[in-house]
Amino acid sequence: MSVERHGIRRLGAATLLLVVAGAGAGWMQWRGPAVELATVEDATIVHAIVVSGRVQAPNRIEIGSVITGRVVNVHVVEGDTVAAGQPLIELDPQELRAGVAQAQAAESTARTRIDSVGELTLPQSADALAQAEVQLRFAEADLQRQRALRDKGFISDARLDDADRQVAFARSQLESARTQRRAQGAGGVAARDAAVRLREAVAARQLAEAKLAQTVIRASVPGTVLVRSVEPGDIVTSSKRLLVVASRGETRLTAQIDEKNLPYLRAGSRAIASSDAFPGERFDAELYYVSPGVDTSRGSVEARFRVASPPPYLRADMTVSIDIEVARKDNARVIPATAVREADGRATVQRLDNGRLIAVPVTLGIRGGSKVEVLSGLEAGARVVLTRGLEDGSRARAR
Repeated sequence: MSVERHGIRRLGAATLLLVVAGAGAGWMQWRGPAVELATVEDATIVHAIVVSGRVQAPNRIEIGSVITGRVVNVHVVEGDTVAAGQPLIELDPQELRAGVAQAQAAESTARTRIDSVGELTLPQSADALAQAEVQLRFAEADLQRQRALRDKGFISDARLDDADRQVAFARSQLESARTQRRAQGAGGVAARDAAVRLREAVAARQLAEAKLAQTVIRASVPGTVLVRSVEPGDIVTSSKRLLVVASRGETRLTAQIDEKNLPYLRAGSRAIASSDAFPGERFDAELYYVSPGVDTSRGSVEARFRVASPPPYLRADMTVSIDIEVARKDNARVIPATAVREADGRATVQRLDNGRLIAVPVTLGIRGGSKVEVLSGLEAGARVVLTRGLEDGSRARAR
């Protein structure tokens, strides 16, 4: 009998537990599911666009030879830093040195010709002119004597004609001497011809020296050698690339940005960049250029950034990640972006009010990562629902 009563008690206790559990479950179901809440807070919010880009060398300079020649020495290797004017490559200069010597000799000959005009030919022409003037005076005096003798009948007309021809000849000689004297003078033909020949000789010497100077190929700007494609003994021509140098200067980044972000891109915007090779290292950059054209094949625009203080590990063409700050606001009213429901151009959030979910229309401002600014509809300290998929008006409880 006691065994039966004990079994009845155990059955009753189990039944009571089931009833209590069922009531609890029903109560929890009536209260609705547990939802995660977030508090509206005032904080700084930043809207950033994240893009992938590359380090751009200020200029890539391809260095070659303007003359054909044999390489006798190469002074640099890839990775070397070079200064402006530093010798990089030497070509065999022997043939061009001989050309310079020949041009110098021709210039010396031209200078001697000018000296000869001034010191020898000019005095000679002056002497010849003086002699021609004397000969003319003598011939004219003789003609006068011959005329007097003919008038007295001492000589014939034929003798007088000879004296007259001698005067004409002397005058011709005088004109020739005067012409020679003018030609040998400072502005004369001979002097001008000598001056022209000297200028030609000087130009030929300068050309030969310029070609000789081209046997030493120098760096035009300071920079770093990226590519070396020449060795001693090579025969080079003007069409062959010998070195590639990245000029030293301002470090820049370049990136292709989706055209949908065009409204946010402004010159002067701050950016934070990091190299894929050194993801833990971050450095500042500044957006300074946005291309006016759109790449139709990719639907993107080119943007360029300055790096005022580049880290030493940056290399040309290195891949970088760039966070562009396009908007910032301090003391903004922000909530998690996951709390916002958007449909038909309207934004709402859900609040938990007396155990029920209530939809609240909101006006949104800056979007920054996982946060979004609320311009109107919520006060600071309010709590919004993060759990999604629950209908407005349904019951819920805070987790």
